[in-house]
Order: sequence, then structure tokens, then C-alpha cells
Amino acid sequence: MNGAGEKFGKIMERLKLDDRGLIPAIAQDVESGEVLMMAWMNEEALEKTLETRLCHYWSRSRQRLWKKGESSGNLQHLKWIKFDCDGDTLLLGIVQQGGACHTGHRSCFFRNLEEEE
Repeated sequence: MNGAGEKFGKIMERLKLDDRGLIPAIAQDVESGEVLMMAWMNEEALEKTLETRLCHYWSRSRQRLWKKGESSGNLQHLKWIKFDCDGDTLLLGIVQQGGACHTGHRSCFFRNLEEEE
């Protein structure tokens, strides 16, 4: 195994993917701290994200890897990745280019449950 592969292997040893091989990934704006979106990553998405510094995710509905912004141009530039105490959730510090939500909003969390009753 080469150096990069060995390093990635050590990263994966610290994470707990679910039975589908997925881990939740929360994208947070590095400047404001605003939570922009949550998506799923598999091992390939994480490796591609670390390699390119552009966020990649696993689409459960399309069953394929996708680069955030591949069709909209609203890329997510990775600055850092942290993981929680259990190793089963990722937090991505990003610089968001355009809106993060597929609806065009800056954040996917633009709706307030109590205001929508």
C-alpha cells in the first residue's frame, strides 16, 4: 500500500460506517458556522473529497457518487473534516460557492417546523 493509501486506511479505521457503508456528513460554513446541509458519504466519496478538496457524496436515491455542484456549479471547497466522539458522523468545514440547497437556498435548513404548522 502506498503512503496515501495507508494514510486513508488509518482514517477509515477510525470511522464507523453503517450497514450500507455510509456515514452522515454535515457541511458547515467555515466563516459563519452555519450548517448548510447534511448528506451521506461512503468510502469512495470521502476518499475523493480528501483527494480533490471538493465535496463528494453518495446519492442514496441515484445509487451513485456525486460531486456537490456538478450540475449547478455550487461547489463546496473543503477546508477541514472532523468526526464525532463515536466516529459515526463527519463535520465538514467548507467554503460554499452559491447555494448549498438544491432548491437554491443558501442552506438546506431554511424551514422552521414550528412556523409551518
